[in-house]
Amino acid sequence: MSVRKGAPALLGAGTLCAALLLTGCGSPAAPPAPAPTTASAGDARPHPGPPDRAAAALASAPVPETRLPGVGPVTHAAVPDGTSQALVVTGASSDSTRSTATLYSRDPATGWKPQAGPWPTHNALRGWTADHTAGDLRTPVGVFRLGDAGGRLPDPGALLPYDQDEQFAISGTGFAGEPLEGSFDHVIAIDYNRVPGRSPLDKERPLGAEKGGGVWIHVDHGGPTQACVTLEREDLRELLRALDPVREPVVVMGPAAELAR
Repeated sequence: MSVRKGAPALLGAGTLCAALLLTGCGSPAAPPAPAPTTASAGDARPHPGPPDRAAAALASAPVPETRLPGVGPVTHAAVPDGTSQALVVTGASSDSTRSTATLYSRDPATGWKPQAGPWPTHNALRGWTADHTAGDLRTPVGVFRLGDAGGRLPDPGALLPYDQDEQFAISGTGFAGEPLEGSFDHVIAIDYNRVPGRSPLDKERPLGAEKGGGVWIHVDHGGPTQACVTLEREDLRELLRALDPVREPVVVMGPAAELAR
């Protein structure tokens, strides 16, 4: 389920000067250098600045961020090479029910930069796990694709395939006694133990029913979940409009210490 995924040498001013000195060593007396001439008023050609200034400008150029902020090399290795959008959901600890989500986008020149968020989120009642099983009340840790969306309400402008269906209706109360109605008005399926390319309502579980499934990003209802991640309604609608399937988006989620590995 977790999915997989890698400074120019500058000629310093000192090196340049040394090369020039060596060239002049042991040579017969060279004729004096011609006196500098003043450019005519009509000469608009650019004149290069001193070599040391050019080298300093190159050295101070920003270096692209090659890894997602807060994500270490082990976790980042699971991000596919073709991915240029990632929702990073970070929990304070392995048992925390609250987390923070930030959408990042990657540009070849500047690297990973925030695109939207940060947003407050809820995750499962008992926190996080790297070995999720059905009913453990923990949210799976890892890197998972985001490719399908849906909900009870009409498509708010999603770029992902969106399945509007009354079957997304839900009732009852959550762990804190809060009403669950409207929680599935909009959802994004997390590709954990599911078949990509199908509605989030699809119940096929490639790893078997014991490994759980139906792990979504859905509308926050004010309390912890069974395994899903939640966002406030308008934040989720913003995310739906931002995720672009061409950019192969993923969610990178788990407690901070685990993601930093």
